[in-house]
Amino acid sequence: MQVQELKVLLEGAFPDADIDVVSPDEVHFQATVVAETFAGKSTLARHRMVYAVLGERMGGEVHALSLRTLTPSEAGTA
Repeated sequence: MQVQELKVLLEGAFPDADIDVVSPDEVHFQATVVAETFAGKSTLARHRMVYAVLGERMGGEVHALSLRTLTPSEAGTA
């Protein structure tokens, strides 16, 4: 999977989010998702929300995903 494909998937699920995705090899990814929808949710719940978007792609097209999930106020962008 290409970086842009992963970013488009996440933007579809979190349309108002600020999303940054990088990958050295298009199998291992690092993503930062800043979204108000994460407010009041634990880190685990936030990550589960992102993993739910990727579904069966996790472990296949996306071998590994390092996540930072923040609210705008946590990211200092509010």
